[in-house]
Amino acid sequence: MTNRWVGVTVDCVDVERVARFWSVLLDRPQGPTRPGWVYLGSVDDPQPRLVFQPVTEPKQGKVRLHLDVNVDDIDRGITQVVALGGRSTGERHDYDEGVVVVMADPEGNEFCLSQFY
Repeated sequence: MTNRWVGVTVDCVDVERVARFWSVLLDRPQGPTRPGWVYLGSVDDPQPRLVFQPVTEPKQGKVRLHLDVNVDDIDRGITQVVALGGRSTGERHDYDEGVVVVMADPEGNEFCLSQFY
């Protein structure tokens, strides 16, 4: 038996809004979907798909697992996230090899934008 990572699932109150945010940010089109859910990509894609599932309760507390998104220009990446309805958490880490900024999607799910030199 071969195990293979095929996706990450994100709980959302507003599935369409959060999926649109990630679709534009990652330039990933919507794939096969089931009612109330949105999938970006499919199980057969070389990249794991993102799955957005409906829940009734909003996010509370810090997420324990997050996505890392590499960008060519950290300032443009931050601007894009904010324009799409996300926000900066104010947390930034500057390292010799690059910078990491903690951002949040429209429902507050944290993720990291990184630019490596």
